[in-house]
Amino acid sequence: MAGEFYARPKDGAPEDQWQTIEEHLTNVAEEAGRMALAFGAGSWGRAAGLLHDLGKYSEAFQRRLRGGPKVDHSTAGARRARALFGPVWGKLLAYAIAGHHAGLANGNDGSPSDLVSRLGESRRKRQIEPYERFDPRLLADLSLVAPPLRRDDERNGFQAAFFARMIFSCLVDADRLDSERFTSPDKAAWRDGWPDVDQLWTRLEAFLAGLRAKAAASPLNKRRNDILDACLAAADQPPGLFSLTVPTGGGKTYSSLAFALRHAHGHGLRRVIYVIPYTSIIDQNASVMRDALGDDAVLEHHSSLPVNDDQKDDGAAFRRGDLAAENWDAPLVITTNVQFFESLFANKPGKCRKLHNIAGSVIILDEAQMLPRDQLRPCLAALRELTLNYGCSVVLCTATQPAFGDAETFDSLAMRPRELAPDPERLYDEFRRVRVVLEGMLSADELAGRLAAHDQVLCVVNTRRHARDVFRRLAAARPTGQVYHLSTLMHASHRRAKLEAIRADLAAGRPCLAVSTQLVEAGVDVDFPHVYRAMAGLDSLAQAAGRCNREGRLAELGLLHVFDCDKQEYKPPHSLIAPMEEGRGVLRRCAAGDDLLSLANIGDYFAGLYHRHKDRLDVGDILAELAPGAKNADFPFATVADLFKYFDSPGQPLLVCDENLRQRIVDGLRHAPNPGLFLRLAQPWLVQLYDNDIRRLERKGVVSRVEEGGLAVLEELALYRDDVGLDIELVDAPADARGLCQ
Repeated sequence: MAGEFYARPKDGAPEDQWQTIEEHLTNVAEEAGRMALAFGAGSWGRAAGLLHDLGKYSEAFQRRLRGGPKVDHSTAGARRARALFGPVWGKLLAYAIAGHHAGLANGNDGSPSDLVSRLGESRRKRQIEPYERFDPRLLADLSLVAPPLRRDDERNGFQAAFFARMIFSCLVDADRLDSERFTSPDKAAWRDGWPDVDQLWTRLEAFLAGLRAKAAASPLNKRRNDILDACLAAADQPPGLFSLTVPTGGGKTYSSLAFALRHAHGHGLRRVIYVIPYTSIIDQNASVMRDALGDDAVLEHHSSLPVNDDQKDDGAAFRRGDLAAENWDAPLVITTNVQFFESLFANKPGKCRKLHNIAGSVIILDEAQMLPRDQLRPCLAALRELTLNYGCSVVLCTATQPAFGDAETFDSLAMRPRELAPDPERLYDEFRRVRVVLEGMLSADELAGRLAAHDQVLCVVNTRRHARDVFRRLAAARPTGQVYHLSTLMHASHRRAKLEAIRADLAAGRPCLAVSTQLVEAGVDVDFPHVYRAMAGLDSLAQAAGRCNREGRLAELGLLHVFDCDKQEYKPPHSLIAPMEEGRGVLRRCAAGDDLLSLANIGDYFAGLYHRHKDRLDVGDILAELAPGAKNADFPFATVADLFKYFDSPGQPLLVCDENLRQRIVDGLRHAPNPGLFLRLAQPWLVQLYDNDIRRLERKGVVSRVEEGGLAVLEELALYRDDVGLDIELVDAPADARGLCQ
C-alpha cells in the first residue's frame, strides 16, 4: 500500500512517524499549485508537485532511507509527465521535475544527464528503478491547461523557457517548504510575521504626511513634493512599464517607493522589489526605507549583508530575514542587479527558488542605465516577459534615462515606458547644480597638484592603479589633510568605513580630499563642491556630477572638471572604451557653452551607443540559444545559466580579514554542515583580483586555499594597508619592510 512508502524520515522518530510519499506529494502539489496561480498556471504547479517524487515509490529508494545507496528518484516523475502531457507540455513540466534537486538540465546536448536521456528518448537512455507501487487515484484527475501566455511571436522559445523556469521555482520552493515543515516545524514558524503591502502603504502615508509637515518651506522641497505627488497620482494607472526621470536631489527614493506601494495596494500586487546596481549603496537605501516603514518591513538580499553572531552553523537561530531571502516571501525586497537578473537566467534550485514570488510585483530598477550593455537584450526580454505575462510593473528609475525605445536597435524589445515625473526637462533645469569644465590632458602629478589646491574635492578615475597613484601623490602634497582612497582593492567593510569618515568630514566642514574608482558614483550619498572625473561615457560623467553640489548649498554651480589621462599608462577597462568614445562624439557635436549633460545629449549618447553596438547587446546569443526550443521544447538551461553573467568579472575573490575571523570562516567552509552561511560571512571581506595577481601571491606563499581550487585566503595581512587596501606590489618588498607600510 502507498502508505507504507515514505518520503523522508524524522530524526529520532520510529518509522510509523516518518512522512509518507503520498502526504508529501499532496502537500507539495497544493503549495506549488497555489504559488503558480500568481501567473495563472495552478494546474502546472499541482501536476509538478504530484509527479516530482514518484520515484520514491521504489524499493531501492526505501532502502536508501535506511542507509542504502543513492537512488535517482526524480527521473520517474519526469517520464510520467512526458507520457501524460506529450512532447511539448510534458517536456516543459519534465524539466522542473527532473531538476528539482540538481537543477534544470540542457534539453539535448549529447550528455548522459540531458533531459532526452533521462526521458529515455535517446540511445543514452537512463535506467530507473521500478516505482509502480503508488495508488493510481493519486494521479486520477491530473490535467493541464494551456500555458497562460500572451504570445510574443519573435520570442516564443524564450517565453516557453521562462515559463518552465517559473514552474521549476514553484516546485522547488514548495518541496523545500514542505520538507522544512516536517523536519523543522519551529524553523518554518519563523517565516511568518511580515506585514503586507497594504500595511506598508498605510505606514508610508503616515510617514510622508509627517515628512511634509516637518520639511521647511523652500523651492527645493516644493519641487520634491511635486515629483512625489505626480508619482502618487500615476499609481492608479494600469500595471506595465514606467520610467521615473528625476535629477539627483529630487527625492526619487521616496517618490519611487510611494508609487510602488500605492500602485501595489491599488492593483492587488504582492510585493515591491527594489533592484540596485551596487552593494555599496544598498545600505543607505535600506536605511531610508526602514526609517519610513519600520525595521520589520525590509528584506535585504545581497552578498555584503552581514551575518549575526547568533547564526550558528547548525542553523539553530536563523532570522526571519535569512529564511525569506531563500524565496523572497516578504513585502519589500532590496537586492542587486546581479542577484535579480542572474536568478532570472539561472538553472540551480537555490537561485531559482525565489522566482515565482517576482510575479505580481512592482520592480523598481534604480539607476536603470547601469544594465550591462553586453547582456542588455536578454535583460529587456526578461523585463518584457514579466510585464506581459506575470503581472508585474517595472519602473526604470534614474536621472540619466537610457534610450531603450529605438525600434531599429531593439526591434520588438523596444521599450516606451509611461513617464511618472512631471516634465523631466523642466526638472533637469530646476535641479541643475553643476557646470562641466573641460581640463584637457592631466598627468598624475598635475592632477594631484590640482586636487591639493582644494579643501574639499573628489576625484574619480577609471582604473585602480590610477586611483592609487594619484592618491599617493595627493597624500604627499597634503600630509596634514584628510586624504582618502576608495577602490575595489579594499573589501566592502573597509570601503564602508571610509565612506562614513568622508561623510563626517564633509558634514563638519573639515578638509576632505578623496580619490576613487567609479564605485563611488552610482547613488553614493556624498556632496563635494568640486569633482574631477577622468573622461568616460556621459552616464558616468552625469553620475560623478551627482556627487557635486548634491544638496545645492553652494551660491553658484558646482564644478565637474573632466580631464583626460595617458591611455597607455592608465588603459581603461575594455567595457569603458565604447562609452568613452561615444561621449567624445557627443562632446564634439556640442557648441561652445552647451550643457554636455543635458537630457537631450544623454538621450543622443545612449541611442548612439546602443545602435553602434547593436550586434553586441547579447554577447552569449542567449535569445538565439532559446529560440529553437519553441518547436520541440529542447532548451539549453544549463548552458544559458553559464552564458548569462551579469558582470563578466575577471579573476577571483581573495579573503582578507583578521586572523580570528579568517580561521572561523575557513573552519566553517571546511567542516560545517551549512558552509554556505560561512561563504556569506566572508562576502564583506572579499577583494576581487585578476587571476595573474592571485597566482603571483600564491607563488610568494602569502595566499592559501580553503581546499584545492577553493576560496583564496590572504595569510600575510601586512600586504593589506589601511590607506589603499591590498597592495600587491608589497609582496616583492622585504618582509621587514611590509610591516612598516601598514
